[in-house]
Amino acid sequence: MKSEDNRYIWQLKGWPHWAYDHKRLAPLLAQVHRAQGYLLGRMHNMSLDLRDHATLRVLIEDVLKTSEIEGERLNPESVRSSIARRLGVDIGALVPTDRRVDGVVDMVLDATQRHHEPLTADRLFGWHAGLFPTGYSSLTKIRVGQWRDDAQGPMQVVSGAIHRQKVHYKAPPAHLLNAEMLNFLNWFNADQHDDPVIKAGLAHLWFVTIHPFEDGNGRIERAVGDMALARAEQSEQRYYSLSAQIQRERNNYYERLEAAQKGGLDITDWLEWYLACLLRAVQGAEETLAQVLAKAWYWQHWAGMPMNDRQIKLLNKLLDGFDGKLTSSKWAAMGKCSQDTALRDITELLERSILKKSAASGRSTSYELMPTGAPT
Repeated sequence: MKSEDNRYIWQLKGWPHWAYDHKRLAPLLAQVHRAQGYLLGRMHNMSLDLRDHATLRVLIEDVLKTSEIEGERLNPESVRSSIARRLGVDIGALVPTDRRVDGVVDMVLDATQRHHEPLTADRLFGWHAGLFPTGYSSLTKIRVGQWRDDAQGPMQVVSGAIHRQKVHYKAPPAHLLNAEMLNFLNWFNADQHDDPVIKAGLAHLWFVTIHPFEDGNGRIERAVGDMALARAEQSEQRYYSLSAQIQRERNNYYERLEAAQKGGLDITDWLEWYLACLLRAVQGAEETLAQVLAKAWYWQHWAGMPMNDRQIKLLNKLLDGFDGKLTSSKWAAMGKCSQDTALRDITELLERSILKKSAASGRSTSYELMPTGAPT
């Protein structure tokens, strides 16, 4: 059993000189490369407009899920509007955004769209400042745009009630951060013999193990990982979300991370899990692609059909996956119109066979899209 002084990976002799079994990882790595190539090939055969909308959908999910992993829920419509503004994608009416949403969006886009530029301490400080524009994390004032100083004690990852907390991990002390981060950034920006996808998995573990900030390390680490993947694919556009996949596997993710941080310098087990999770994320992008194509087909099918702005807006909400049942009262609320106007909008769409009444309406009549026979 390890002593307390030699408990974590950063305390081991030889840190941070990683080791892993190339032969064991090779089949899984090949699967990841094939899946990435297949997805990029499919996307490149689509129009630029469809690619932009696919990127928009993925980035919305990425921004929402990377915050959810840390227990923070952002407003989806604010995220959608913030990303659409920056990408120049027309989504109709935009809603107001706040500095907190814009900070996450700016970080994610900067990491992927400027992936070819060096990752520096100042760049990381900018991302961190964007995540915490008020200088507070919840009600706690934190050091923003600079490494932590451990003034409140050592940086630890804990869980449980305050009097019965379990320590899952303790990060390197603050006085080591300048040297640790210089080492990491020099490695990240240099050409290595590692496969670029393997490098993304290494960067993920390395950064979160250093844990250089008082808060926001998880979100920044995932942006660093996305930057490494963008470099691996040589693409500024994202067609899958690793953050969303990690959110779906959140419990297993933390277990694997803790095991790696308390294990040895051979991190084959961690990389094997990372590659498998990445593969599931890339393969899951087929669903996003299908939704984008279905939406494009839908509007092509109804091209020339007269509709007002409210009708277009609400149909787009249904196409994007409306949560719950669409009733006339919800239509009125989202369309910012009276109940009578909402019923008039809906009646017109029923008469044109664009909407239909849901068979499972219950006490309140609800509505859903009429199938158009869109290709799968």
